Amino acid sequence: MRRCATITRMPRLVVVGVLALLAVGCGSPDGGSTGTESTRVLVYLLRGDEVGAAARRAPATQAVAEAALRELLRGPTAAEEEAGLGTAIPDGTELLDVAVEDGVATVDLSAAYDDGGGSAAMLARLAQVVFTATQFPTVDGVRYRIDGEPVETFSTEGVVLEGLQERSDYEEQSPAILVERPAVGDVVSSPLRLEGTANTFEATFQYALLAADGSRLADGFVTASCGTGCRGTFDVDVAFDAAGAESMTLQVWEPSARDGSRTKEVAVPLGVE
Repeated sequence: MRRCATITRMPRLVVVGVLALLAVGCGSPDGGSTGTESTRVLVYLLRGDEVGAAARRAPATQAVAEAALRELLRGPTAAEEEAGLGTAIPDGTELLDVAVEDGVATVDLSAAYDDGGGSAAMLARLAQVVFTATQFPTVDGVRYRIDGEPVETFSTEGVVLEGLQERSDYEEQSPAILVERPAVGDVVSSPLRLEGTANTFEATFQYALLAADGSRLADGFVTASCGTGCRGTFDVDVAFDAAGAESMTLQVWEPSARDGSRTKEVAVPLGVE
């Protein structure tokens, strides 16, 4: 597994928002009160062989990493599947335990987790768990157990899990532009907060917000903190006027250096407050 030469961890502001919701015991995906005790967590599903984030509401708990992983193992919802998200984690995989200590999440999964699939599927499912666990500031990486036993070589594909498994170990399973806020399932208001990580040419990419009828509500360029072979973070506010619309779509893409056409495009359907 290769590591990016320069790696910047996920924006901690995303996590601060999650913990703030946890502290008050309620909140909407963008911080408004809903009157129910829940917290926003991300689950990292797949677009093809690359991770993509979806937002879920989990019961408020101090064990947020466990709550997020349990949501992940539920698999994609119908709405998430419609948005192009899937999973490489086999049905029947159970979360047996999660212990977080000194930045390490020891994740114990049932034997079904390493069933079937080729090497690409194995790496993808490992990435799903690592990204889901490391969205929180208390978790730097993951150590795996299967049915209580430490894992050094994963599955019959012989994937070697040397040391702590971090996001940088799964750069090949990471999209060029990973949007973590807003995520599929979020309901947003203006200004929209656009956060995540990117590894694009000269650290730049473009975005557009489209109404349901295809009209453009906002667009622009984003520059991440690193690019052209390294993964950097981005965090920008995007103002828009949805004019009473109930839904819209966020599109992000990297313009082709050859002809300006869209490459590495991702679309995130959103609700509007």
